[in-house]
Amino acid sequence: MRILILGAGAIGGFFGARLLQAGTDVSFLVRPARAALLREHGLCVHGRTFEFSQRVNTLCAVEHAFDLVLLSCKAGDLDGAIDVITPAVGARTRVLPLLNGLRHLDRLDAAFGAQRVLGGLAHISVTLEDDGAIRQFGTLERLGFGSRDAGMPVPAPIRAALLAISSQVVEQPDILAAMWDKLAFIATLAGITCLMRAAVGSIVASDGGAALIERLYAECCAIAARSGHPVATAAREAARVTLTTPDSPLKASMLRDLERGATTEAEHILGDLHHRANGFGLDVPLLTAALCHLRVYEATRGSVR
Repeated sequence: MRILILGAGAIGGFFGARLLQAGTDVSFLVRPARAALLREHGLCVHGRTFEFSQRVNTLCAVEHAFDLVLLSCKAGDLDGAIDVITPAVGARTRVLPLLNGLRHLDRLDAAFGAQRVLGGLAHISVTLEDDGAIRQFGTLERLGFGSRDAGMPVPAPIRAALLAISSQVVEQPDILAAMWDKLAFIATLAGITCLMRAAVGSIVASDGGAALIERLYAECCAIAARSGHPVATAAREAARVTLTTPDSPLKASMLRDLERGATTEAEHILGDLHHRANGFGLDVPLLTAALCHLRVYEATRGSVR
């Protein structure tokens, strides 16, 4: 059982470390500079419940197929990622994308065939520090995976390797529903924290702030429902609590990207939802405002998509 992880960034490096702890054969496909850093210092993870530091197998190009390719790149890097992992995808390979949103599935299906592309999502707060180490915030490290076709279950060796990571890894019987649940949540979190340039607690503390958050979440849930994947009641309540907690320091990674002047995944997350809403004739004024705000930001930094 061999797993290839594209990159050794925050998410890929974290779950790669967990896989290595479980005894799985893992290789990291990385750029030469990252490979040199990993050769010198090893892969270092500062988890909330574990510390990991060891040298790992790195590749700068792939010449043979793997059983599983774990993809955790940013949406803007997807086309390049597809090119570099193509030699790793054989007839029996499965690709597990952990990107936010859903739009990447169509592109991966076109490249490798829908039968090879699993559904996946991660709930974790991690960052790549200046020295190349990975730091985790909080204890949540949930990974969900599953087949998007009930007639083609996840191969048993892949299932076993992923489930061996920790009790927070689960195989989802309806992975697309789980991905929609997450998309509605992260689009709301990204949209409102970027629009207000503030963490959840600061928004909630402002008069009318919590109501705005709930209205944006309702817009995102309406899009999910019209797309055939209504967000379950339990998931909606859990999201509402998280999104309206007083004094919460929670902010979207998209806001952190915005604050440091980096490109964002606005089109991949908010743009995709907005496109779907237009197709259904849904009125989504808060989603439109948040997306417009981010498009203006991208334009002013000279990187409109």
